[in-house]
Amino acid sequence: KTDFINFINDQEWKSIEPVSSWFGPSSFLMSSMSALFQLSMWIRHGHGYLTENLGIPVWGSYAIFGLATLFSGLILGLVSEAFLAQVVS
Repeated sequence: KTDFINFINDQEWKSIEPVSSWFGPSSFLMSSMSALFQLSMWIRHGHGYLTENLGIPVWGSYAIFGLATLFSGLILGLVSEAFLAQVVS
């Protein structure tokens, strides 16, 4: 506590460089990291729901999420390829 008071009283805070805009709380990078964290929490809750409430084994939950990842990647790839085919031609 006394270190913080001395830090303020001695104005040591003036010698510290500000945070880069890339790492600011409202930057695109930090917003993306927040979205990834929220996605991971959604997956964690989904895993808990599948295993605890529905009684699916852990390996079954992993298989479901693996297949969902595979199919979502397949669909995103097909949509992006169709979009690029329209733009290029």
